Amino acid sequence: QVDVVESGGGLVQAGGSLRLSCAASGRTLPMGWFRQAPGKEREFVAAITWSGDSTYYADSVKGRFTISRDNAKNTLYLQMNSLKVEDTAVYYCAAGGRRTYSSGSYYRESKYDYWGQGTQVTVSS
Repeated sequence: QVDVVESGGGLVQAGGSLRLSCAASGRTLPMGWFRQAPGKEREFVAAITWSGDSTYYADSVKGRFTISRDNAKNTLYLQMNSLKVEDTAVYYCAAGGRRTYSSGSYYRESKYDYWGQGTQVTVSS
């Protein structure tokens, strides 16, 4: 069992920055960030391998968001810069069910077994 708890959401103006954190207990696993905007399905944002040596991003956030992890602290981060109104969503942290995946699997919601409650990010114009 892995528990994940997000923090760091809030209200920010367009063009601003926020950093989300996710505390994860238990095993060191691949982890990812997903988000769900009002009236839309949850979508992939970014993911990182268990060791942190590879990262994956949705095209919509590439170049603006950075995912990282500190395994000594069992913490995952998402640094979000140049935020846009369309980044407004509930952001979820998730941990994978096994230690390694093929590269294409990191984008798939079904590969993540453990989910946090979500943290709201609101970007105002």
